[in-house]
Amino acid sequence: MMSTNLNSPSSSSSSSSSLSMDLDESTETRIQRLISEHPVIIFTRSSCCMCHVMKNLLSTIGVHPTVIQLDDNEIPSLPTSDHTLAPAAFIGGICIGGLESLVALHVTGHLVPKLVQVGALWNSI
Repeated sequence: MMSTNLNSPSSSSSSSSSLSMDLDESTETRIQRLISEHPVIIFTRSSCCMCHVMKNLLSTIGVHPTVIQLDDNEIPSLPTSDHTLAPAAFIGGICIGGLESLVALHVTGHLVPKLVQVGALWNSI
């Protein structure tokens, strides 16, 4: 699992280059780029306990999402219907919502097929 702050340039050479920061890129553009480059990504606020639960659920089924910590002033840049929503999980470029939506997908049996479809999880069947 990779975790970084959206405003922090990537300091490690082993980190994904997509997490690097282009100073000419707007917050909205950077968020859109990250969503398109990562099959499973969670945008969160600092010290968000719901994000921890989301990461644990995904890792339990074998997926290690990219996690990006946003500052409060960056939350409105998320392409969600509810700009106060954080954490916000995106699977295959689509916002699935917060913790409640992620759990609902899991309980109804729709989460694993969606993760397989975007290549974040191998089909074990």
